[in-house]
Amino acid sequence: MDVALATAWLRAAAEAVVADADELTKLDAAIGDGDHGVNMRRGFTAVTAALEATAFTGVGDVFVKAGTTLIAKVGGASGPLFGSAFRAIGKALPPGATVSPADLATALRAGLDAVGGLGGAAPGDKTMVDALAPAVASFEEAVVAGAGLPEASAGAARAAGDGARATVALTARKGRASYLGERSAGHQDPGAVSTWLILQALADVTAP
Repeated sequence: MDVALATAWLRAAAEAVVADADELTKLDAAIGDGDHGVNMRRGFTAVTAALEATAFTGVGDVFVKAGTTLIAKVGGASGPLFGSAFRAIGKALPPGATVSPADLATALRAGLDAVGGLGGAAPGDKTMVDALAPAVASFEEAVVAGAGLPEASAGAARAAGDGARATVALTARKGRASYLGERSAGHQDPGAVSTWLILQALADVTAP
């Protein structure tokens, strides 16, 4: 992955989040504050503007900039969680204009750890971790098996999608949705869906 591809990923993620913002808000209205889509659209619109206004020499710098922007621009829990994930990804990458799939695997794990450390969520809690954790595991396994970036990214996106869909049956144990108890079951977690959109964007831009 080089700077151009990293930037393309984030732009594609922003387009996907903006396009689905109304649906994300609808999902959040059922079990949260109803502002997830609005917040994510605001944040990723700001990320796109920040990317266009900045010249990057290192891949990691792209993700640090995106994460810092999300933290600054997005309200609620989404800004700190997604922003911290991207900042951790950027900081975990080695300096330079290109990084390997193995480097990215390590960085994605750092992003997942940052989310878990900040929100305390684990798989099964009905949060973005339910999409991100299996995606990271899938990416790591693919890289260890010798897969290139396109194959590893496609697998990660599929795992994230499966994880997001699986949140429908879960009872929320973290975040605003946890206040609903058993009533949170039957609804898809909006943060998990956003995570899938972001990882699907990576699969799209790396597809051969």
